[in-house]
Amino acid sequence: MMRYFKAIFGGFLFVTCVCAVRPAIANSDAVRFSENVNLSLRRTVDLLLRANGDSLSQIPPVRQTDAHTFLVQMEHMFDYDKLPEMLQRSFDSYHIDQPYSVAVLNCETGEVRLGYQFFDLNQPGGVPCRGRSREAGCYTLQVRFTPEVTKPQTAGNTWLLVTVGGTLAGIGFIAWTRSRNKKRPEAGPQEAPVTHSRIAFGNSWLDTANQALYNSQSTQTLTFREAKLLALFARNINQVLDRDAILKSVWEDEGVTVGRSVDVFVSRLRKMLAADPQIKITAIHGIGYKMEVHS
Repeated sequence: MMRYFKAIFGGFLFVTCVCAVRPAIANSDAVRFSENVNLSLRRTVDLLLRANGDSLSQIPPVRQTDAHTFLVQMEHMFDYDKLPEMLQRSFDSYHIDQPYSVAVLNCETGEVRLGYQFFDLNQPGGVPCRGRSREAGCYTLQVRFTPEVTKPQTAGNTWLLVTVGGTLAGIGFIAWTRSRNKKRPEAGPQEAPVTHSRIAFGNSWLDTANQALYNSQSTQTLTFREAKLLALFARNINQVLDRDAILKSVWEDEGVTVGRSVDVFVSRLRKMLAADPQIKITAIHGIGYKMEVHS
């Protein structure tokens, strides 16, 4: 009996420790995200300054006013028309894929002079206010990210999860210990399990296990969600997928829903698939998207 009690208590203690570590992991992710945004904005400012022929001015520090808002000041008016592409390229370099909004503020008054949402990048008219004349002066570039919404979990539910999980872990340990003491029958040779991690389409194929896209010209490494979205399209060739179904399949099953992110990810996939003329991802107005494969 004492052995069983120790096993149950050990399982309870293990699950308790795991749950205690989760907040520390989340905090570490937030710190890493802030660092990557800081580096992305500094890279963007450097590119904008160099585009204006300035390679000597010091890049000012990036300020973070809350968990999702970042600001950096520029003493002289930069080329706003080049900002969207340079900023998105910098985010891509640091694997930042959260939705965001951009505002160009007057340093003295805080008045919004220009701005756009990230999904404007894929709209027919593009980013608003491009090509318009602008006054010289001091401006602040503000980037605000849309936080991923996670499902709330009460303290009571957490405690219940820890208690039940610990008990089940203990029971499982007992069953495993007993099974080791039983004589096991000799097993015949078994074939290795067959995996289905490769999906072929057009002149390309996707390795879902390694999140890699291959074609005759290149090999590209995808992010987790890029690979998941491409796999969804590849398994539904020439079928229309509505936006809600895409969001539910790629994002919501992980506890988050990210509005217009699908547009940005589709744009990235189009660039990756550009080398394969047989493949085309078409927008179906008011519905969603369809991956077309032509022979």
